[in-house]
Amino acid sequence: MTQLTESVANLIDQLSQLPGIGRKSAERLTYHLLRVPAPEALALAEAIRRVRENVRYCRVCFNLAEQELCTICSDPKRDTSLLCIVEQPRDLMSLESAGAYRGLYHVLLGRIAPLDGIGPDQLTLEPLVERVRQGQFREVIMATNPTVEGDGTALHISNLLADYGVEITRLARGITTGSILEFTNKEILADALTGRQRF
Repeated sequence: MTQLTESVANLIDQLSQLPGIGRKSAERLTYHLLRVPAPEALALAEAIRRVRENVRYCRVCFNLAEQELCTICSDPKRDTSLLCIVEQPRDLMSLESAGAYRGLYHVLLGRIAPLDGIGPDQLTLEPLVERVRQGQFREVIMATNPTVEGDGTALHISNLLADYGVEITRLARGITTGSILEFTNKEILADALTGRQRF
């Protein structure tokens, strides 16, 4: 059996530690990087280095940023009366890609999950309450994930913000356009019935 060189074995080990990358995928990626021209492989290494050195959390909303403020917080065209609360920067990116929201965000950097040892003090709740306390928002939108932990986190936040006179809403849930009821799972149907609207 052919022995791997130390460098190749190390790269496979490092890649296999990434989420969603098993040993076989790590081997495929390693051999791909060995086949491509050196500048292409080194560009990946440089991109990883730059991300680690340059990216931080926005001092206001905790989105990913390369300056003190992220591009959303520094955009004067955003609606500063709306605040959307998400769990992670990737959730913010998903909402932005929909193109339907032009307000501001607050990233919690997690969700309350007692079984995983994550409590409210490990989230960015103090800065969130301070932002709302300053009184510039008319609506706070709960966009936590529709899970037990996400719903629990949203409930906790709504209790924290209850005394600040801001309207608290959550993302609509239920059946998507073009769906067929027969093939819709029971959790989605339950959400649709619970959150039904006037016709």
